[in-house]
Amino acid sequence: MHSKRKIKNILLGNTLKSNDLEGEKMGILWGVPIMSSDAVSSVAYAIEEMLLVLAPVLGLSAVHYLGYVTLPIILLFLVLAFSYSQIIANYPNGGGAYIVSSENIGRGSSMVAASALIIDYVMTVAVSLSAATAALISAFPEFADYRLLFALLFLCTITLLNLRGMKESSKLFGAPTYVFIIIMLVLITTGFVRLITGNLPPVHYSETIQSVAGGSGTISLFLLLRAFSSGCSALTGVEAVSNAVPSFREPSQRNAKRVLFILVGIIITILGGSVLLVISLNIIPLEGKTVISQLGMAVFGPGPMFYILQFATSLILLLAANTAYNGLPTLLAILAEDGFVPRQFMHRGTRLSFSNGIMFIFFAVAFLLIVFKAETHYLIPFYAIGVFLSFTLSQYGMLVRWIRVKGNGYWYKMYINGLGAIMTATGTVIVFVTKFSQGAWALAILIPVLVYIMHRIEIHYQFVGRQLVVNDFMSHYHKSTSHDTNLCIVLTGGINRSVLKALNYANLITSNVVALHIATDEKQSQQLQKKWKETGIDIPLEVIMSPYRELIEPVEEYISKKEADLLPGEMITVVMSRFMEESWFANILHNQTTYFIMQRLRKHRNVSMVLVPYIYSTVFKPAPKQIDENTEKDRA
Repeated sequence: MHSKRKIKNILLGNTLKSNDLEGEKMGILWGVPIMSSDAVSSVAYAIEEMLLVLAPVLGLSAVHYLGYVTLPIILLFLVLAFSYSQIIANYPNGGGAYIVSSENIGRGSSMVAASALIIDYVMTVAVSLSAATAALISAFPEFADYRLLFALLFLCTITLLNLRGMKESSKLFGAPTYVFIIIMLVLITTGFVRLITGNLPPVHYSETIQSVAGGSGTISLFLLLRAFSSGCSALTGVEAVSNAVPSFREPSQRNAKRVLFILVGIIITILGGSVLLVISLNIIPLEGKTVISQLGMAVFGPGPMFYILQFATSLILLLAANTAYNGLPTLLAILAEDGFVPRQFMHRGTRLSFSNGIMFIFFAVAFLLIVFKAETHYLIPFYAIGVFLSFTLSQYGMLVRWIRVKGNGYWYKMYINGLGAIMTATGTVIVFVTKFSQGAWALAILIPVLVYIMHRIEIHYQFVGRQLVVNDFMSHYHKSTSHDTNLCIVLTGGINRSVLKALNYANLITSNVVALHIATDEKQSQQLQKKWKETGIDIPLEVIMSPYRELIEPVEEYISKKEADLLPGEMITVVMSRFMEESWFANILHNQTTYFIMQRLRKHRNVSMVLVPYIYSTVFKPAPKQIDENTEKDRA
C-alpha cells in the first residue's frame, strides 16, 4: 500500500491539505497565460480561416475585404469583454453562461448552455492536440504514421500535469504562452516599422500560384458572413475566465476581470495588427504555407526569429488545450452541486484539482482522437458552435437581467448585451448552416441528448433526496436493549433514513455503539454535529477531520487503534449502509466508498463487516418537503 502511495506521489506530487487550496489558485501573472492560451492560439489560424473562405471566390483581392470581416469580430470581442466582466461581477462562483441562463432564462436553457460548453471544451482539447500534432508531422514527415500516438501522448502529458495542480500547470504552460505573445508583438512592431520606412515590400506570387488561387467571383453579403463565422474561431476561449472565477486568488472577481481585459487587449492587438500586415503585404493562404508563416518570412526573413515564431506557434496550439482543463472541471463541479451530473465531479483530488473532471476530459478526448484519427479536418465542423451557442444564451440572459433588475445605466448595458446576443446568434446560425453537411448536424442530436441525460440525473437525485429525508428521526429510532458490549462502529455520512436503519440494526446487536464520521469539509462537519445533538441521539458521534480528503485510510486507522485494545474473544463490528440501485445508470451516480472500505478491512481478523441495505421503493413517494441540501451529498 505504501509503494502504491509512493508511485502516486511521484506522478501527481505530494498530497495537499484542503486549506492549501488558496495557494494553488491563480494570480494575474499566471492567470493570463493559463486562461488565454486557447484564445491566443486561435489567432494563429483565424486569419487563415477567413481568407480560406474569401480567396477561392475573390482571389488575390480577398485581402482587401479582410478588414470588413475583422472589424465586426473585434467589436464582438469588446462586447463579450464587457458582458463577461459583468458576469464575473455578478456571479463570483463561476459557471458563466450556465449560471446566467439558469438564473435569468430558465433551467432548460441553462442545461443547453452547459451542454454546449461541455462540447466546446472537449472539442477545444481535441482540435488543439490534433493541430499541434499536425504541426509536428509537417516538420518531421517521417513520423506521419505515428500521428495518433503523438496526439495521445500529448493528451496524457497535459492531463498528468493538470492532475498535479493548477500552480504547476500554470507555470509550465504559462511561459510558452508568453513567448508566443511576445514574438507576435515583435512581429507586428517590426512589420509596421519596416512598412513606415519603406523596407517591407508586398509579397509577390507567381502566375501559377495566382491561377491556383483563382477568384473570379464577386463579393456578397453571404460570403462576408461565411468569412465572419470562420474568423470567429478567434473568439473561442474568451468565456473561460468567467467559468473559472473560483480558480483565482482572492479577490477572485477583481483578478478574473483584470485577466479578462488583459486577454481581450492582447487578442485585439495581435489580431488587428496581424490583419493590417496581411492586408499591406497582400498575403493569401497557400498549400503547406500558413498565413502566419508567410507573414513571419516576409518580416523576419529566413533567420532565427522566423523559426522561433514557428516553434512558438506550434507549441501554443498544443497548450491551447490547457484552457479547457481549468474551465470544464469547474463547470462540472457547479453542475454536480446542482444535481445535473454525478456528484463525484464535486470532489477534489490529492492536489486539490477537480480530478474527476480532468479524467472526464481525458477519456472523452481520447475517444475522439481515436475515432477521428487525430485529423483536425474531421474535428473542425464540431468546433466553435457550442461556444457560440453559450455566448448567445449568456448575452440574452444578461439582457433579461438588466430588464428585471435595472439599476444605474441599465439601458446602456441592455444595448450592449442585446447587440451581442444578435451578433452571436447570427454567428451561431451561420456556423451551423455552413458546416452542417460536414458533420455539424450531429450537434443537433448530441446537445438534446446531453440535456435529456442531465434532466434524468436531476430527477434521480431529487427522488433519492426525498427517499432519504426523515422528518421525525427519533420516532423511528430504537434505543438499544442488548446486553452485549462488543464495539459496533456505524459509518455515518449524515442524518437520513439509511443511517437510521444502520443505527437501529447496531442497537439490536450491542449496547456499545459509536457513530463515526470522516469529515472532509469543516463547515459540513459542524452542521452534522449540531444536528446530531439537536436530534437527541444517544449514540456518541466521533468526527475525524481528513484534511487530505481521504475517507478509507482514516477509517482503517481508527478501527486499527480500537482493534489493538480488544481483549481475547472480543470483536468489532463495522456497520455500513448501502443504497441499493435499480439500474447501472443510477449506480454510477453514487460513490462506491462502501465497497472499497470492505475490501480494505478484510485483512483485519477481529473485525466483522455488516452491510445494511437500504432499498428505495418507487411506490414510496414521501411528500415533497424541504430537503436538507446535504442529505444526498453526504450519503453520496
